[in-house]
Amino acid sequence: MSQSINVVVGVGVIITNKQGQILLGKRSSKHAPYWSIFGGHVDPGETFEACAIREIKEEIGIDITTPSVFGISNNLQTYQQEGKHTVSICMHVEYNGDKQPQIMEIDKCESLMWVSPNSLPEPHFEASRNAINLWLNQRFYNQSI
Repeated sequence: MSQSINVVVGVGVIITNKQGQILLGKRSSKHAPYWSIFGGHVDPGETFEACAIREIKEEIGIDITTPSVFGISNNLQTYQQEGKHTVSICMHVEYNGDKQPQIMEIDKCESLMWVSPNSLPEPHFEASRNAINLWLNQRFYNQSI
């Protein structure tokens, strides 16, 4: 008997500030204790941009505009470890707003911090690490084995 497995599509948004730092959150839900960029699953009929704008507002309470797609990540390590296959649309936006990001979903995130993309805290969530590596190396996709 074969098992039906769905592939979930999500967005991961690298939010940078004027200093070139990226915003990370430390997860406190089922993906604890991993650090990660912010994002979430794409709803049926939703554009990647609309998903990014919605998820960022829901998770950290800030309004972003014009997030842009820069890559795609096929997160196979998570599939091998958890049996959940996700494909992430990797997006970027620079945030120069006056409102400071804050945790809106305390059941999913326990802390926020701005960090250098070259000094990621550990442990780090696979999809987030993949997105940051693509962004730093100006690549659209890295083939996984």
